[in-house]
Amino acid sequence: MDRSDRAEGVLLGLACGDALGRPVEFRSPGQIAAEYGTLTEMVGDGTHGQPTGTITDDTEQALCIARSLVEQGGFDPEDIAERFVAWYNSGPFDIGLMTADALGSIDGGASWETAGREVWEERPEGSNAGNGSVMRCAPLALALTDDPDALQRVSRESSAITHADPRCTHGCAVLNLTIAALLDGDEQPLSRAFDALNADAPESLREVLEQIPDDIDPTELRNSGFVLHTLQTALYHALVADSAEDAVVSAVNEGGDTDSIGAVAGAVAGARFGASALPERWLDALSVAEELRDLAGELVTMDPSHST
Repeated sequence: MDRSDRAEGVLLGLACGDALGRPVEFRSPGQIAAEYGTLTEMVGDGTHGQPTGTITDDTEQALCIARSLVEQGGFDPEDIAERFVAWYNSGPFDIGLMTADALGSIDGGASWETAGREVWEERPEGSNAGNGSVMRCAPLALALTDDPDALQRVSRESSAITHADPRCTHGCAVLNLTIAALLDGDEQPLSRAFDALNADAPESLREVLEQIPDDIDPTELRNSGFVLHTLQTALYHALVADSAEDAVVSAVNEGGDTDSIGAVAGAVAGARFGASALPERWLDALSVAEELRDLAGELVTMDPSHST
């Protein structure tokens, strides 16, 4: 499998997990099972009442990052923040609370460098470390696959626009390092990511992810929007599944924050198995599939020296 197939798999897998999970967001596993058995198909209506295959804020913000990287020829956090604000002002049907607060602040004149930190500092523990940046960060891994130091730096900076908690910023870094390792065909991607991860990454982040896969009881995986829960659950399913489809389906059927858990699992599974392994019936339902393929091709061939 070549890197281009894996790169397309990252963006398309992210969108597939997002769109599969959107109709059942906030539902419990039991509620999903009662209605669908196991949800394996793109369906309409449900949460947010959108048509089949509709993407949410996960893919929409990932598109902002990918488009910025390609059009600016590298990582420009101010440009990414401006694109986020334009999207925020378009009235999206789904947007996280911390993201909305930070982008509203930037829209009101705050700097992208300070808005996310101020929102984080104002929120109490328990509501200050959501998954709103890890769900969107994967395009950065395509542009900087071969430069782990730069990849970590831009992952953290991109996160901090809206999510400045170290569990979020370093969470984006470890996720993107894992994706980069998979793009290289590494069979132990999470171990490689931890070897490269900065020493100042929070111990709580290391603890929940170092358990994957052998030291986790899958019945104890959590489905909330807390960044550590999302990363642990999504990475577990993406790295133990036998196929890309199984990874996304199992992640989404965990319930809870299904679109974001599905998006993260899909990005990792897409890197692991490639776009060619994603179900055509899912891709056919995505209106953004061709743009995602094109962006992936542009990102994976970018000169890393121009990407930062």
